[in-house]
Amino acid sequence: MYPWQQAAWERLQQMRERLPHAILFHGPAGVGKADFMETFAQSLLCENVRPDGHACGECASCGWFLQNNHPDYRRVRPEALEDEPAGEGEEGAESTTKSKSTKAPSKEIKIEQVRALADFMNISTHRQGLRVVVLYPAEALNMPASNALLKTLEEPPPGTVFLLASNSLDRLLPTILSRCRKFALPMPGHDEALAWLKAQGVQDADSWLREQGGAPLAALAEAEAGSREDMDALLHFLANPAVDGALRAAEKLAKAQLSALVAWQQRWLYDVLSMKLSGRIRYYPRYQKEVAALAGRVSSAKLNRAIKAANERRAVADHPLSAKLFVEDMLLEYTSCCA
Repeated sequence: MYPWQQAAWERLQQMRERLPHAILFHGPAGVGKADFMETFAQSLLCENVRPDGHACGECASCGWFLQNNHPDYRRVRPEALEDEPAGEGEEGAESTTKSKSTKAPSKEIKIEQVRALADFMNISTHRQGLRVVVLYPAEALNMPASNALLKTLEEPPPGTVFLLASNSLDRLLPTILSRCRKFALPMPGHDEALAWLKAQGVQDADSWLREQGGAPLAALAEAEAGSREDMDALLHFLANPAVDGALRAAEKLAKAQLSALVAWQQRWLYDVLSMKLSGRIRYYPRYQKEVAALAGRVSSAKLNRAIKAANERRAVADHPLSAKLFVEDMLLEYTSCCA
């Protein structure tokens, strides 16, 4: 658990006496929702919970949990997030191992993973306590998996708690939302997140944090990767939009993560509009000169049109028919608004 989550943890403890069958933790990506849920899951299974609600870390249940083989715990997530061998507490482990040798890991949570929970939920618990299912990100559920999960949430098995996490509530079925207790995990303050990043030894922490929209874990991951090549290629084009430049940039960026490209463009557009209206920027202080130049020559109406287009594009960024055509269309549309 991270320093900025302490207040949220204390709020969560107030729910333990009348624990709902499903809690949906929501907030921006990169703030530590998955780690927060895992911490809570361990505490729910712990046999000697501390007064502050944290797991003791010493009982048999904690030992199993830390070794990823607790019999009353399951984790459901896309194959693409399975970076290490899955323990017995993770659904989809077998299919992940098989698929890696034949095709790219899926970014979706599939119906088979949800159905695999049935046997787990219909047997007695091993320690006469709760059984816990952690699922994230909930927006990765494809439609069949969403419907299968909905049936379970409508008639929850006794003694079972579902902990879900989402970066985007608007991408979930309203019926799933209505059957979960929503719990917000907001972005930490800039100063608190910056102090944490510096404590992790991140150089140029302020720039990394701003470029990731204030999300400290996303900033740490990008800083550790140490490369801004794709981001800088995109921002260089956005500062100097042209049709021929759009085609060249699309060729270079076709293999980049599309959702990240759209997010970077959205932040760039908000910076340009903010510079135009208030003379300040938030996300890209390294590009202040370029942002100011673009803000001086593009109308607010065109910027608003470009922002609307980028927001609409984000909804389909995870499932494009062709990555290269997606990037080309995105950059050409931006050019028509801002050139």
